[in-house]
Amino acid sequence: MSSPTSESGVAFDTDEETELILESLDRFIEQEIDPLEAEYEDILTNPRTGHEEDGLLTDEYLDLIETVRKKSADAGFYAMNMPEDVGGSDVSYVTWYRAIAHVFAKGRGLNQHVLAGPEGPKPLLLLGDDDQRAEYVEPVVRGGKSTAFAQTEPTAGSDSPAMQTTAERDGDEWVLNGQKQWITNAPYADFAQVFARTSSREEAGRYGGITCFIVESDEWELGSLNNTPAEIGQQAELRFDDVRLPTDRVLGEVGHAFYDAMDFLSIGRLELGAQAVGLAEYVLERATEYAREREAFDQQIGNFQQISSKVARGRAKQYAADSAGLRCAWKLDRDESVVEDISIFNWFATQTYWEAADSAVQIHGGNGLSEDYGFMDHLNYARLLRIVEGTDELQLNTIAKQNGLLE
Repeated sequence: MSSPTSESGVAFDTDEETELILESLDRFIEQEIDPLEAEYEDILTNPRTGHEEDGLLTDEYLDLIETVRKKSADAGFYAMNMPEDVGGSDVSYVTWYRAIAHVFAKGRGLNQHVLAGPEGPKPLLLLGDDDQRAEYVEPVVRGGKSTAFAQTEPTAGSDSPAMQTTAERDGDEWVLNGQKQWITNAPYADFAQVFARTSSREEAGRYGGITCFIVESDEWELGSLNNTPAEIGQQAELRFDDVRLPTDRVLGEVGHAFYDAMDFLSIGRLELGAQAVGLAEYVLERATEYAREREAFDQQIGNFQQISSKVARGRAKQYAADSAGLRCAWKLDRDESVVEDISIFNWFATQTYWEAADSAVQIHGGNGLSEDYGFMDHLNYARLLRIVEGTDELQLNTIAKQNGLLE
């Protein structure tokens, strides 16, 4: 019998190219990232030394992140999912998924900056013309610049078409006014992709009339930090007060940005779910090691069914989440619809990570609450992942609608 391939059916073997990439990532992290982790352990693990009094990351911490980003870009990893004509390697979605899960299975240290996240290039930027690609996309792919995706507002999160930020045409310019909130990398981005209404809902419909603009960091006012545990100093408000933008700052087609963003929504959810799968593996492995080593009542605590069951349930769910993620990536590579698939995966993967992190805290007992072990950081981050890229409720609603419910 011939071995199965993706042409004859679903195959879970790792192809040679992906295997080489994962092995190369391991060597890169071991040789380039681990030494930095050891050298800067204090600022990486202690928020009181890694942040300024106002909550922003210190210059030293920012320089460290940029160093990792550039090293990874130089090695060809950072934005390898992007097309070759902007500096990427155009790897498949399956390879990109496996790479993210693989890297995050090492935890939440500097390794999490090895592959492009919210600060990095996203497919939406590929809608730019040649000049925009040269000025904004290619430098981000190389790790020399970073960006931010500015869509969420104080009164428009999951219901993004309800945004109140507007841009009005005035001759050869657009005048931008409004506010964005919970924007990751906002305090440090060189530019942001800002969504604004350029036509009213009455005129263009609920989803029409929204345009994306490239706005540079000296053109907005940074508002308050939207600090969340596990992401202190990472998000902030952006305020726009009569910001005048030339017409060449429009990204894509005027009035079409919501539809453009929806086209790429599945990719963001795949990436976030891959993080959750990798991080669930990491916390479960650490919890398992502790359960083997820690003794109570004259035996390893892993011999107690309440402890072993937490690990077993977590491992089963992480296994299933990984399989779902691979299926989504495989379907994306085949250009198939994944509307229901990606919501199922995103919901299940983030739930799995949340439960695994909670179990890790419980298995470690008092140690699980200590900063020294870092499991509360995982629990907080897992809680965050259940909101970004679509809340639990939104994912479940999408699944229900795909099955003819919630008309």
